[in-house]
Amino acid sequence: MFNTEAETPNKALTRSPAPELQVAITPLDMRQARFDSAMRGFDKTAVSAYLETASEGFEQALRENERLRQEIGRVGSALAQYRELESGIKNTMLTAQKVADDLRENAVQESARIVREAEGRAELIVQKARARIEDVEREISSLRLKRREAEVSLNAIVATLQSALDFVREQDGRDSHRGRAIAEVA
Repeated sequence: MFNTEAETPNKALTRSPAPELQVAITPLDMRQARFDSAMRGFDKTAVSAYLETASEGFEQALRENERLRQEIGRVGSALAQYRELESGIKNTMLTAQKVADDLRENAVQESARIVREAEGRAELIVQKARARIEDVEREISSLRLKRREAEVSLNAIVATLQSALDFVREQDGRDSHRGRAIAEVA
């Protein structure tokens, strides 16, 4: 016999807080339920009408429950996708930050290397220029010395030629005195 104290004809319905558990009585069970007659029982038509209404409400609640469960599944899937996207974006951002840091560090190192190389080349150019200046100064000194030597040599040649010229003039003067003296004697 059916009791209103939450008992079922087969006493299989139990309350459970977990919504995933299967319901022991389905709306179809409610529609097909038959009860034994008792002497002072309820009106069969009223009980059947009540059970029909209850089964429809119960069926609607089960459908809504299933719809909500599916909605929770879709929302959960979307949430999982968004979390994956968020994780991917975070990883991408971390990777981009690391790449940017690496690029910045490489740029700093590369610029320092370029500056060192440029300074080294500049120092080498300065050293070569100083060496060239020293070479040119030595060459100028050498040319000045050669010029002085040439001047001394030319002065010596000029002096020698002057002496030779004076000697030749003196000889010409003596020869002309001799020629006159010979002409006077003759």
